[in-house]
Amino acid sequence: MYSYSIIQWLFFFYFYCFVGWCIESSYVSVKSKQLTNRGFMRGPFLPLYGSGAIMMLVVFMPFRDNIFMVYVAGCIGATVLEYVTGVTMEALFKVRYWDYSKNKFNFQGHICLGTSLAWGFMTILMTEVVHVPVESLVFSMPGTVLSVVTGILTVYIAADFALSFKAAIDLRDVLVKMEKVKEEMVHIQKRLDVVIALTSQEMENYKSALAESAGMAKEEWAESMAMHIEDIKSGIERKLNQVKAMIPAWGAEQKKDIGEELMELRTKYAINVADRKRLGRLKDFFQRDLLRSNPGMTSVRFREALEELKRRSVGKDNEDERQD
Repeated sequence: MYSYSIIQWLFFFYFYCFVGWCIESSYVSVKSKQLTNRGFMRGPFLPLYGSGAIMMLVVFMPFRDNIFMVYVAGCIGATVLEYVTGVTMEALFKVRYWDYSKNKFNFQGHICLGTSLAWGFMTILMTEVVHVPVESLVFSMPGTVLSVVTGILTVYIAADFALSFKAAIDLRDVLVKMEKVKEEMVHIQKRLDVVIALTSQEMENYKSALAESAGMAKEEWAESMAMHIEDIKSGIERKLNQVKAMIPAWGAEQKKDIGEELMELRTKYAINVADRKRLGRLKDFFQRDLLRSNPGMTSVRFREALEELKRRSVGKDNEDERQD
């Protein structure tokens, strides 16, 4: 049975964080045909792999003489760890850093049967093969050297994690603001629909319809939000031009009341377009690097905004940037 000090446990955690980063970054780099610094943190460490390795060592202890139970414990322990980590990160950051939605027998996209079964074999490989020389290496290191190295790594990784966490929170806020802009544009589009449809009717009917449009059915709202932001912008601009062409035929009362409404909508639209462009530029280095390091990052609610930021982070949409 393992008997390690706190320093040794920490060193093992950091070591396997690094090994995990090497494996993951190499795989993604080969797959994408370009060097990729994979992971949540900026440095060469993937905490999920370190946590997984420690979990494997812990679940191995009670079943070290029964390889079948080691396999089962590894499957269950790693799956629980992966699910809890995935759910927690999505709740905090509004994005998924991995997504098994396209895999068979997945659960909520956070875990899938194939990966869970593989974790069991990884647990056996880890405890019976990989960890043996690593353990010997740590035991052979002088205590003072191990403590100093582990202390330096602790400070570095803690600082890196803090910066990465802040970048992820800031990226989440950008996604939320971009979605808010889209919601505002949908409101503008619906109000323009009312203006166009009711300009020939009595003003009281027009005002009543405007009030009703604010409480549109959930199905209609969801359908509008599913539209691409560029389609929404094109629709708004087309309707603004359509209303502009109708102005000469309005009476004095319509020009006064509807004209004020139209001016308000034009102003709001211009502000929202400017806000969307500003948010899409994503000038923060750490946020852009976070997107480049996680090309498979997905989001259910903020999918369109996230894809736009990912394109910008890898240097695409340069023409739009120059136009902005």
